[in-house]
Amino acid sequence: MSGQAVTSGRCLCGDIRYEYVGAPDRLFHCHCDSCRRHGSSAVATFACVFRDAFRFTQGTPGIYESSPGVRRSFCPRCGSPIAYEADRIPNEVHLYHGTLADPGLVPPTAHVHVAEQLAWFEVLDELPRYSEGMRGASPIGHGPRRT
Repeated sequence: MSGQAVTSGRCLCGDIRYEYVGAPDRLFHCHCDSCRRHGSSAVATFACVFRDAFRFTQGTPGIYESSPGVRRSFCPRCGSPIAYEADRIPNEVHLYHGTLADPGLVPPTAHVHVAEQLAWFEVLDELPRYSEGMRGASPIGHGPRRT
C-alpha cells in the first residue's frame, strides 16, 4: 500500500479520528430510511473503503446494531455518525462522507435506494440511480426523477 494517498476523517468534536489508504471503492448518496435516520438528513452520503485499508487513529466509536448484522458507529461524545458496517459486506466500511477531512476531493458517483427517496427531496445531478443497492444491479435511470 505504500505510495498510495492517505485520507483522514473525524467526528465533529475530534475525539474519533480515522484514516484509509487508497481510493474509495464506491461513493454514493443513500436514500434508505435507516441511513436517513442515522444521519438525521434527507440523504446520507458514503465513501466505501476496504476494511484492510482502514483504521481508527484516535478514540473508540460507539456501536449501534440497527438491524441484525448491521452496525452503525458514532462518536460517544458529540454523536456524529461515523460509519455503516454490515456482515453481508465484510470487506468494506462505509464512512459518512461529511466526516472526511476534505469531502470535496471525493465526489459521489451514484444514488442508491431511490425507491425510498423522499418525495420532496431531489439532487440535480446526472449520476446513475439504483432502485436498491448497486451490487449486480443496473441503474433505473440517470439524473433527477422525471415527472
